[in-house]
Amino acid sequence: MIHPEYEKTGAGKQPVYVIGHKNPDTDAVCSAIGYAELLRQTRYPDAVAACCGGLNQRTEWVLQQAGLPAPKLLIDLRPTCETICRADVIVAREDETFLDVYQRMVRAGIRAIPVVDDQQQVTGLASAQDLLKLLMHNFEDKAQARRVRTTLANMARTLEGHIDCGARLDKEQDFVLTVSASSERTVDARLHEFAPDELVVVVGDRPEVHRMALEYKVRAIVLTAGAHLQPELQEVARAQGCTVVSCTHDTASTAQLIRCSRRIEEAVDRSFKSYGSRVHIAHIRQEIQHSQQPLFPVVREENGHLVGVFSKSDLLDPPRQRLVLVDHNELSQAVPGASDAQILEVIDHHRLGGDLVSREPIRFINEPVGSTSTIVARLFQMVGERPSPGVALCLCAGIVSDTLKLTSPTARTMDREMLAWLAGQGGIVVDDFARDFFAAGSLLRSSPVDVILNTDRKEFHEHGWHISISQIEELGLEDLAARIGELQAELEKLRVARECDFACLIVTDISRHYSVLLTAGSRAVDNEIDYPPLGRGVFEMDGVVSRKKQFFPFISRVLARAVREVPQ
Repeated sequence: MIHPEYEKTGAGKQPVYVIGHKNPDTDAVCSAIGYAELLRQTRYPDAVAACCGGLNQRTEWVLQQAGLPAPKLLIDLRPTCETICRADVIVAREDETFLDVYQRMVRAGIRAIPVVDDQQQVTGLASAQDLLKLLMHNFEDKAQARRVRTTLANMARTLEGHIDCGARLDKEQDFVLTVSASSERTVDARLHEFAPDELVVVVGDRPEVHRMALEYKVRAIVLTAGAHLQPELQEVARAQGCTVVSCTHDTASTAQLIRCSRRIEEAVDRSFKSYGSRVHIAHIRQEIQHSQQPLFPVVREENGHLVGVFSKSDLLDPPRQRLVLVDHNELSQAVPGASDAQILEVIDHHRLGGDLVSREPIRFINEPVGSTSTIVARLFQMVGERPSPGVALCLCAGIVSDTLKLTSPTARTMDREMLAWLAGQGGIVVDDFARDFFAAGSLLRSSPVDVILNTDRKEFHEHGWHISISQIEELGLEDLAARIGELQAELEKLRVARECDFACLIVTDISRHYSVLLTAGSRAVDNEIDYPPLGRGVFEMDGVVSRKKQFFPFISRVLARAVREVPQ
């Protein structure tokens, strides 16, 4: 078992992350920031805003205006070795004694312990079974049965004894242990069976044996039951370099404790298996279940430092990260690993998806409004709280972005009311703020094609089709014509990489309420699109600005009519 006081680094110790969809747009980021603040004021003081993907230029501009840091970047929440391991690890070092390590393990109730060096890198594992072998000897060979490899310093410390005199205390060597409880003749005979520089004589208050051992120039004398050498013999021992240790234990206990003074180095298993902190447990579950290893160290990939340990039992019910999803309700759009997380709440304004299942009832708010930031603002009002000025500015940006400053067909009365209220809280003039927001960055003018396609991209499964829909918003489309070729080529690469049947990019001119649609994949879908074509895979969509309210219902009808084929 693992020590129950080891500290879990999993869900019980981590914050509640409030996070939007993959490839987050401004509303996803700003609603996460706003709702995290509200949760900290009400239910979850450890709520933290997060995002799953990089921020676009407009969102970065908003955060700069608000004076707020970027949300925590979370790319993958699938359980890793670090999330299931226990961080408060009891460790051992190779130069420690059997007694020190074994007592530590008994107190902790553990049956295996990682062995580390001075740099906190794991050098091996020591199990209780392997450690006990240090006390076992080949008793068929009487000479070997007496041998103990240790140091005199460790011997004295294990005995909790007093070193009356000594030399070469830290030199590790093989000692021959003799217990001098027999007659003087027998003791003398036994002493002469071994080299004097190896001999450790365990003896009680027997001055004649003390003298005999010193005459033979033994390496050490261990005096039991509180005995001491006579003063003249003490001087002899000091002159000869004989170490004398006095302890309070009886002879039998002393002999056993001397064996317990051995270093654990010989018992360390160096053929152990450790795992990097970022390794997903799904990749190693089978390997772990078939392993006989009792404990698995987790190390930092960059430097090999020990992070924690886990056992097979930790794989049975790994800790789940607590999540609040905003601006989406489908796992296909959520941060990877969300299906393994504990989803506490969902705040959204999109259609209901079919793949989000919870283990227990959760708070689910889905309103037909133009922005998730609108819902967050209304929740502030409902509990009698006000967002801080910076957060109010962010929520304004979320509404302005998703409703195109209330001109989108998705805009509702609540969007108008909340935008006006938030503008007062944030100290901004909406028209001026919206103008500066939309002018903050042109993706067509300054960004590579992969950034353009992934800045605000969502995947859906509809009528048996797997599709990807990207959208960018521009003030004018003067830069589009020169980039159509590379955008279509990259769109096809993205479709193949994501294994989609159909992929498209909506380029929206927010000043004209006009969009251009670029497609890749099935020709059957293109054939069903009844907007004016501007070229192969390019369509003019006048009046279409909303992916949620206008384009998705349209493409859903197209997919229902189209005959599914193998993409070319």
